[in-house]
Amino acid sequence: MAVDWTAQPGEAAAWPRGTEPGRLPAEVTGFVGRQHELTELARLLAAARLVTVTGTGGVGKSRLALRAAARAAGAFPDGTWLVDVAPVQDPLLLGHAVLEALRLTDGTARPPLDVLTGQLAGRRLLLVLDGCEHLVEACAELVDALLRALPGLRVLATSRAALRAGGEHLLTLAPLPVGPLPAGPPAKDRAHPGTLPDAVRLFAERAREVLPSFEVTEANTEAVGLLCRRLDGIPLAVELAAVRLRALSVEQITARLDDRFRLLTGGARTALPRHQTLRTTIGWSHELCTVQERLFWARLSVFAGGFDLEAAEYVCAGEGIEAEDVLDLLTELVAKSVVMREDSAFGVRFRLLDTLREYGGHWLRAAGEEHRLLRRHRDWYLGVATWGEVEWFGSRQAETAERTELAHTNLRAALEFCLAEPGEEQIALLLAGTLWFYWVGCGHLGEGRHWLDRALALDRSPTEARAKALWVTGYMATLQGDLEAARPALEECRRQALDTGDDRALAYAVHRQGCAALIGDEPARAAELFEEALWHYRSIGELNSNVLMAMFELGIAYLFQGDQESGELWMGQARELCEEHGEQWAYAYVLYAMAYSHWLDGAVRAARALARECVRLNHLFHDLLGIVLGIDLLALLETEPSGPDTPGNLCEARVLQGAAHRIWRTVGTPFLGSRSFFGPHQECAERARAGLTEQEYEDCYEAGARLDLDAAVSRALGGGGAADGPGPGPGPHAVPPAPAPSPVRNS
Repeated sequence: MAVDWTAQPGEAAAWPRGTEPGRLPAEVTGFVGRQHELTELARLLAAARLVTVTGTGGVGKSRLALRAAARAAGAFPDGTWLVDVAPVQDPLLLGHAVLEALRLTDGTARPPLDVLTGQLAGRRLLLVLDGCEHLVEACAELVDALLRALPGLRVLATSRAALRAGGEHLLTLAPLPVGPLPAGPPAKDRAHPGTLPDAVRLFAERAREVLPSFEVTEANTEAVGLLCRRLDGIPLAVELAAVRLRALSVEQITARLDDRFRLLTGGARTALPRHQTLRTTIGWSHELCTVQERLFWARLSVFAGGFDLEAAEYVCAGEGIEAEDVLDLLTELVAKSVVMREDSAFGVRFRLLDTLREYGGHWLRAAGEEHRLLRRHRDWYLGVATWGEVEWFGSRQAETAERTELAHTNLRAALEFCLAEPGEEQIALLLAGTLWFYWVGCGHLGEGRHWLDRALALDRSPTEARAKALWVTGYMATLQGDLEAARPALEECRRQALDTGDDRALAYAVHRQGCAALIGDEPARAAELFEEALWHYRSIGELNSNVLMAMFELGIAYLFQGDQESGELWMGQARELCEEHGEQWAYAYVLYAMAYSHWLDGAVRAARALARECVRLNHLFHDLLGIVLGIDLLALLETEPSGPDTPGNLCEARVLQGAAHRIWRTVGTPFLGSRSFFGPHQECAERARAGLTEQEYEDCYEAGARLDLDAAVSRALGGGGAADGPGPGPGPHAVPPAPAPSPVRNS
């Protein structure tokens, strides 16, 4: 029986853009064996809501879970989603990591758990939590809470230890079978794959990737079987061993591996625990590297997630490694399967597998270099943030947003280092504050406040870094409609700026106090503060996206007071500067204000064009506040006649209002808690109620509330109106078909 998992209006928030629900990463190498385990895992997933695959490191837990999740995808209409838990070091960020993996934006002041339960309400999906062993308690608590709140959710976890959460079913994954090998292959020169143990098949497949002519034959069957048995059939160990066929024969690999076993066990020839076997294999791979390659491997371990060549050159060069040697060292470690190569929109990037990263970190600590390398890592990503803040004002805003997103896990690691290391609190304040453009402009308000709250609590010294952190915190709290938190932070920043003579901090504090006044429905007071802030900005020669936003905000404050002439004057100045500098983010907000002004003048067609461009640009940055303001204004514009014989489309207006309501739940307080920003919505609703039946009024709204973010934006831009579906054509009573939910964006 088909189950309708469509979320009811107000129960589930907007899912960001994505063309396929829950697309898992594609497999890039062949999957060998594990048919019994896949069958058992499918049975467990059908019977239990929480299944954990346990086993030693390198045994293939992640690969099995992803294959099983892909096979089960048809049972989950809202997708199968991978959450990489390994890079998350702070248990408090686990919820944010899940939101990010689901391509959802935590823009509210609510705890991540509340956001998740709200956004996943009514959904049927499978969540794959990969690599939980270092956050077992946090994962168990989060999973337990989610499963209790969301009946349509199932969780497949991988961990070296059980989560010990209620209702958990375990599948313990053993190494691949290693034999016994058949007494003789069916063919003289080549063993039939179906007759080989899985570990031998895996070795053969990976061997052919580096040595295309390799085959398991009568001549090498015994040697390959011995090698796989020495490796205990652990997939990672087998794969690393296969890479060595570039330079060694199977017999030579086995001999060297045997030497490493004796070395690490004090010469004992007894069977080794599996975790020691894996460590032996990695250690042996380490021994085959040159001295410089080993040192470089250790230094690379400070990166969390991906990195590029320039980052590796800065962080890892010096004291034994020249910057010009880094490229060659990276190339060699990629060839030896120590470092993974990944393509991105900005060129080639690199990544250490987590197990290999842990091994390198051990040697980095043993060498006494960890603290120095973590500082260099922090310095590089402070530079990334600083340069991003500069580049945000200009024509490279979209590129800056994408580059910062790629650096996100490393920025988290840098922030965590600063917060954990005594004496680094001021750098934490500076780094978290400098990232304001990413927190605000790219949909990470919740996480940004998390870092800033922690940093502000550690050091109350009245420094420039603290002043910046205060106004950024106040700004983000204002955008979440949390004026109770915003006002004290901004007032503290203002007082400190006056006491210390910090003119820049004073300008920003006054500016953001103006924002709080605007949201608090004090447009006259807001206009005074914006005027004062702009005077300060001119005095210190400041010109950036924040200054342009102050002009927009001053313009909208005048509009809310009924002074359209003054409002249009400031909006015109802001638009001119945006176009001169290629600024798009602030420009989108200026277009919103201009659209509102044109509507006041009765210029509906021009207002609609401006509002649509506002939505399009904000969608580019995934700025949900800008998107939802534009959609709500477009809803009002739908109630206006398009011509003397074309009445307004009241049903389409309600569809857009329903879509906007869903997005507001992910932003924070609807309409920021402001009566002024609520005005267009209220007028639109009154017009629609007057012209529609009660049933039409509710049905259209509910149809809009079922639109995901991409569909809502497409609808607002004119790509999915009532005329596109069956039923009545455009007109005040056109009821659109309800679209199928399409969760989670791809980005």
